[in-house]
Amino acid sequence: MPGTGACTVVVGCQWGDEGKGKIVDVLSERIDVVARYQGGANAGHTVHVGAKEFILHQIPSGILHPGTRCLLGNGVVLDVEQFFEEYDALVSRGIDVAGRVGVSQRAHLLMPYHRVLDRVSEAGADEKIGTTGRGIGPAYEDKAGRRGIRVADLSEPDRFRRRVDDGLARAVARLEAAGAGDQVPELREAVERSVDLGERLAALATETGIEITQALGGGGRVLLEGAQGTALDLDHGTYPFVTSSNTTAAGAAIGVGIGPTRITDVVGVVKAYTTRVGNGPLPTGFDIEMDERMRRLGGEFGATTGRPRRCGWFDAVLARYAARVNGLTALAVTKLDVLDTLPEIGIGLEYCTPEGGCTRDFPADTYMLGRVEPRIETVPGWNADTTGCRTLADLPSNARAYLDRIQELTETPIAWVSVGTRRDQIIAVA
Repeated sequence: MPGTGACTVVVGCQWGDEGKGKIVDVLSERIDVVARYQGGANAGHTVHVGAKEFILHQIPSGILHPGTRCLLGNGVVLDVEQFFEEYDALVSRGIDVAGRVGVSQRAHLLMPYHRVLDRVSEAGADEKIGTTGRGIGPAYEDKAGRRGIRVADLSEPDRFRRRVDDGLARAVARLEAAGAGDQVPELREAVERSVDLGERLAALATETGIEITQALGGGGRVLLEGAQGTALDLDHGTYPFVTSSNTTAAGAAIGVGIGPTRITDVVGVVKAYTTRVGNGPLPTGFDIEMDERMRRLGGEFGATTGRPRRCGWFDAVLARYAARVNGLTALAVTKLDVLDTLPEIGIGLEYCTPEGGCTRDFPADTYMLGRVEPRIETVPGWNADTTGCRTLADLPSNARAYLDRIQELTETPIAWVSVGTRRDQIIAVA
């Protein structure tokens, strides 16, 4: 294989919200190109730089490191209006983005009618998914139905306009059939705002596959960034309570336009406990009182929607499954400090069914998953502040033992441990 570059995938190993943004930000200090490979504005990556907080939805968090090139791959569904709101907000806060952001010509556009259809569909569904309402599902539906609009369509304004008008007409018909025709006038205005941004977006168009391949061929370092988490993968997650794209590491190569053999490492990000936003089972979930306590300790509210996250103990069944389907080479454990005040900590070892059978394998049947009871192993807490720790040796012995147990159960070495929100609050494990 020509070139000596390294290509690392960073992937969430739970139900999203694992803290991938911080890990990507920390790793990006030594990275030349960062690329998002799937999802859209339904993601929310929070990064703290000194006293400043940045919440990024579509632009990779590598943008906070001067000189890093940031790409949005063909696997992304790009919300044009939200993208430029985010882009301009970075500029207003002093971040130099000129020449540093590129969008794949093959990426599909998420139009305002996708957002409206998403909300109307969820409101009328008997079985609600718990969607963010950001239009992700309808945008991927159009992509799979071969009626989507791509960045490449911007090269011919007449063709672009025609495809937008066709998409809007289909959406209006569906909204009127659903009794939501009152939203159409406002929707038409929103579509025009997005269309007006087309020329500006066209100026950022690129071939992400070529850029990444050239970077690797020249010995560059590339990081591919996923959104959401393994359990939300369209194929391997808790279907139908999933997102509409492949969040796992295998989707990274497809989502940016390179071959899978170019990937050299896969870093899986896990919280030191488990959270989930939206509907669907959470096997190691807490009772109401403990759920509220952990949510308060960890500030567990969605960065995109503000919705409260459900919380539970670390789920080793899910983490081990994520290690297998992603082919993890290393783990990054986040929010260890949130557990600092707990006298005892639980780890979900296996799932047991009402019929009496137990398994350490993550089941394909989501509805069966909703009936399982986890077998919890309890380990002693450390009752000490870890936020000032900068080496593994600095951590209390019980905290190190807890990490050792996670490493043992997932069969994956831990490479990083986060003990706070700031950039410097991370331990690199030698």
